[in-house]
Amino acid sequence: MKTTILTMVAVMIMAVVTTKNTYANVNNNNNDASVTLTNVGKINKIEIHGNVELFVSDGATDQVKVYNKYYSESALVQSQNGVLRISSYKNEKLVVWVTAADLQAISAYDNAEVKSFGKLERLDLEVNLYNTASADLNLDAYKATINVNDRAKANISGTVNDYNLTQDQSATVNHSNLAAVNSSKKVTNKFVKADPSELAIL
Repeated sequence: MKTTILTMVAVMIMAVVTTKNTYANVNNNNNDASVTLTNVGKINKIEIHGNVELFVSDGATDQVKVYNKYYSESALVQSQNGVLRISSYKNEKLVVWVTAADLQAISAYDNAEVKSFGKLERLDLEVNLYNTASADLNLDAYKATINVNDRAKANISGTVNDYNLTQDQSATVNHSNLAAVNSSKKVTNKFVKADPSELAIL
């Protein structure tokens, strides 16, 4: 019995170590430097700008791990009043892994990327994508509000009770692997020119 238990524990430890090493190897871009920020406070919203690749996961403690020599790059990671702001405009992507206990909103601009690391279990999550930003999220949420603007892209999977999507006609959304009890979709086109006669009335 002891042998069986020890074997199971050893296998579990190996699985955890392998997962962590794989993540580090894939996302380090041949760079071992990383900085872990634990004093970021409570994270309710994440806002990313520029050339940033963000991985988001659930966790009991809010934590930010930044790869690619964060302190030697022209990058900004700032936490204030529950909002975590991340920006970097270098050619090389700034890779950031955020663990949050009560994340409620994500906004991505420019060519930033957002990816869930595992399944995101949220009561209510709002995702806003602008410019050419992209999101690949696996959700287990009661309510999810997804706004995909400009030429942004979203790939949403998992299960959601109330799913609300608003997208520009120029945006791309794939939710074929999403199971939703209630869903609504609204398509807008901000690039359509207004009729001159309508402007005259205004």
